[in-house]
Amino acid sequence: MVLILIYLLILFIFLSVVYFFLQGPIFAPSSETAISTMLKLAKIKPGVRIADLGSGDGRVVRAFAKKGVEIHGYEINPLLVLISKHKIKEEGLGNNAFVHWRSFWKIDLSQFNIIIVFGIDYIMNRLKRKLLKELKPGSTVIANIFPFPDWKYINKKDGIYLYQIDENK
Repeated sequence: MVLILIYLLILFIFLSVVYFFLQGPIFAPSSETAISTMLKLAKIKPGVRIADLGSGDGRVVRAFAKKGVEIHGYEINPLLVLISKHKIKEEGLGNNAFVHWRSFWKIDLSQFNIIIVFGIDYIMNRLKRKLLKELKPGSTVIANIFPFPDWKYINKKDGIYLYQIDENK
Protein backbone atom coordinates (compact mmCIF):
# COMPACT_ATOMS: atom_id res chain seq x y z
CA MET A 1 0.00 0.00 0.00
CA VAL A 2 2.79 2.43 0.92
CA LEU A 3 4.63 1.56 -2.30
CA ILE A 4 1.51 2.35 -4.35
CA LEU A 5 1.19 5.74 -2.62
CA ILE A 6 4.85 6.51 -3.35
CA TYR A 7 4.36 5.63 -7.04
CA LEU A 8 1.23 7.79 -7.19
CA LEU A 9 3.08 10.70 -5.58
CA ILE A 10 5.95 10.37 -8.06
CA LEU A 11 3.48 10.19 -10.94
CA PHE A 12 1.64 13.27 -9.64
CA ILE A 13 4.86 15.27 -9.35
CA PHE A 14 5.99 14.18 -12.83
CA LEU A 15 2.66 15.06 -14.43
CA SER A 16 2.57 18.39 -12.56
CA VAL A 17 6.00 19.31 -13.85
CA VAL A 18 5.09 18.37 -17.43
CA TYR A 19 1.75 20.20 -17.26
CA PHE A 20 3.16 23.37 -15.76
CA PHE A 21 6.15 23.34 -18.09
CA LEU A 22 3.64 23.59 -20.91
CA GLN A 23 1.52 26.21 -19.10
CA GLY A 24 4.10 28.78 -18.17
CA PRO A 25 7.61 29.58 -17.08
CA ILE A 26 9.64 27.31 -14.85
CA PHE A 27 9.79 28.40 -11.20
CA ALA A 28 12.67 30.80 -10.56
CA PRO A 29 12.73 32.17 -7.01
CA SER A 30 13.37 35.83 -6.27
CA SER A 31 16.71 36.50 -4.61
CA GLU A 32 16.99 37.93 -1.10
CA THR A 33 18.49 41.10 -2.64
CA ALA A 34 15.53 41.45 -5.00
CA ILE A 35 13.03 40.95 -2.16
CA SER A 36 14.82 43.51 0.01
CA THR A 37 14.75 46.01 -2.87
CA MET A 38 11.04 45.33 -3.48
CA LEU A 39 10.29 46.02 0.17
CA LYS A 40 12.18 49.34 0.02
CA LEU A 41 10.69 50.51 -3.29
CA ALA A 42 7.12 49.57 -2.30
CA LYS A 43 7.02 52.18 0.49
CA ILE A 44 4.34 50.17 2.29
CA LYS A 45 1.63 52.15 4.04
CA PRO A 46 -0.97 50.81 6.48
CA GLY A 47 -4.05 49.36 4.81
CA VAL A 48 -2.50 48.49 1.45
CA ARG A 49 -3.44 45.25 -0.28
CA ILE A 50 -0.79 43.53 -2.34
CA ALA A 51 -0.90 40.79 -4.98
CA ASP A 52 2.09 38.69 -5.99
CA LEU A 53 1.42 37.30 -9.48
CA GLY A 54 3.10 33.93 -9.94
CA SER A 55 4.01 33.68 -6.27
CA GLY A 56 6.13 30.53 -6.56
CA ASP A 57 7.18 29.19 -3.16
CA GLY A 58 5.76 32.24 -1.38
CA ARG A 59 9.01 33.89 -0.32
CA VAL A 60 7.86 37.35 -1.50
CA VAL A 61 4.43 36.83 0.06
CA ARG A 62 6.01 35.91 3.41
CA ALA A 63 8.47 38.83 3.32
CA PHE A 64 5.70 41.38 2.80
CA ALA A 65 3.39 39.67 5.33
CA LYS A 66 6.13 40.02 7.95
CA LYS A 67 5.80 43.79 7.46
CA GLY A 68 2.17 43.55 8.59
CA VAL A 69 0.39 44.04 5.27
CA GLU A 70 -2.21 41.85 3.58
CA ILE A 71 -0.76 40.07 0.57
CA HIS A 72 -2.28 37.51 -1.79
CA GLY A 73 -0.16 35.25 -3.95
CA TYR A 74 -1.53 33.65 -7.12
CA GLU A 75 0.20 30.52 -8.37
CA ILE A 76 -0.79 27.85 -10.91
CA ASN A 77 1.58 25.15 -9.68
CA PRO A 78 -0.24 23.19 -6.94
CA LEU A 79 2.99 21.87 -5.46
CA LEU A 80 4.31 25.41 -4.96
CA VAL A 81 0.97 26.45 -3.47
CA LEU A 82 1.24 23.64 -0.91
CA ILE A 83 4.83 24.62 -0.07
CA SER A 84 3.78 28.28 0.29
CA LYS A 85 0.83 27.49 2.54
CA HIS A 86 2.97 25.21 4.71
CA LYS A 87 5.65 27.89 5.17
CA ILE A 88 3.02 30.57 5.88
CA LYS A 89 1.51 28.38 8.58
CA GLU A 90 4.92 27.43 9.95
CA GLU A 91 5.93 31.09 10.24
CA GLY A 92 2.58 32.15 11.76
CA LEU A 93 1.72 34.57 8.95
CA GLY A 94 -1.80 33.31 8.28
CA ASN A 95 -3.44 36.63 9.23
CA ASN A 96 -1.67 38.54 6.45
CA ALA A 97 -0.45 36.03 3.85
CA PHE A 98 -2.77 34.16 1.51
CA VAL A 99 -1.82 31.98 -1.45
CA HIS A 100 -4.37 30.92 -4.04
CA TRP A 101 -4.09 28.09 -6.56
CA ARG A 102 -5.34 30.17 -9.43
CA SER A 103 -4.18 31.92 -12.57
CA PHE A 104 -3.79 35.65 -12.09
CA TRP A 105 -5.21 36.17 -15.57
CA LYS A 106 -8.63 35.29 -14.13
CA ILE A 107 -8.43 37.61 -11.12
CA ASP A 108 -9.83 41.14 -10.95
CA LEU A 109 -6.81 43.06 -9.67
CA SER A 110 -8.70 46.29 -8.92
CA GLN A 111 -8.83 45.39 -5.22
CA PHE A 112 -5.03 45.72 -4.88
CA ASN A 113 -2.83 48.80 -4.37
CA ILE A 114 0.48 47.10 -5.17
CA ILE A 115 1.16 44.38 -7.73
CA ILE A 116 4.37 42.38 -7.73
CA VAL A 117 5.33 40.23 -10.69
CA PHE A 118 8.32 38.11 -11.65
CA GLY A 119 7.00 37.49 -15.12
CA ILE A 120 8.76 36.57 -18.29
CA ASP A 121 9.24 38.84 -21.27
CA TYR A 122 6.58 37.29 -23.51
CA ILE A 123 3.72 37.98 -21.03
CA MET A 124 4.62 41.52 -20.05
CA ASN A 125 2.73 43.36 -22.84
CA ARG A 126 -0.48 41.44 -22.17
CA LEU A 127 -0.05 41.90 -18.41
CA LYS A 128 0.54 45.64 -18.85
CA ARG A 129 -2.80 45.96 -20.66
CA LYS A 130 -4.55 44.05 -17.85
CA LEU A 131 -2.94 46.20 -15.15
CA LEU A 132 -3.72 49.49 -16.88
CA LYS A 133 -7.33 48.39 -17.35
CA GLU A 134 -7.93 47.14 -13.80
CA LEU A 135 -5.75 49.13 -11.39
CA LYS A 136 -6.76 52.45 -9.88
CA PRO A 137 -4.63 55.58 -10.34
CA GLY A 138 -1.90 55.69 -7.73
CA SER A 139 -1.43 51.92 -7.70
CA THR A 140 2.12 50.61 -7.76
CA VAL A 141 3.52 47.83 -9.92
CA ILE A 142 6.82 46.14 -9.13
CA ALA A 143 8.48 43.98 -11.79
CA ASN A 144 11.38 41.66 -11.03
CA ILE A 145 14.00 41.37 -13.83
CA PHE A 146 11.61 41.65 -16.79
CA PRO A 147 10.44 45.23 -17.42
CA PHE A 148 7.23 46.18 -19.18
CA PRO A 149 7.91 47.18 -22.78
CA ASP A 150 6.99 50.77 -23.62
CA TRP A 151 6.11 51.64 -20.02
CA LYS A 152 8.35 54.17 -18.33
CA TYR A 153 9.42 53.05 -14.88
CA ILE A 154 9.79 55.60 -12.09
CA ASN A 155 12.62 53.79 -10.34
CA LYS A 156 14.98 50.90 -11.01
CA LYS A 157 17.35 49.19 -8.61
CA ASP A 158 18.94 45.74 -8.51
CA GLY A 159 16.88 44.55 -11.49
CA ILE A 160 13.62 45.66 -9.86
CA TYR A 161 11.41 48.09 -11.80
CA LEU A 162 8.86 50.34 -10.11
CA TYR A 163 5.86 51.64 -12.06
CA GLN A 164 2.95 53.87 -11.09
CA ILE A 165 -0.56 53.90 -12.54
CA ASP A 166 -1.33 57.53 -13.29
CA GLU A 167 -4.54 59.40 -13.99
CA ASN A 168 -4.05 59.24 -17.77
CA LYS A 169 -3.37 55.50 -17.98
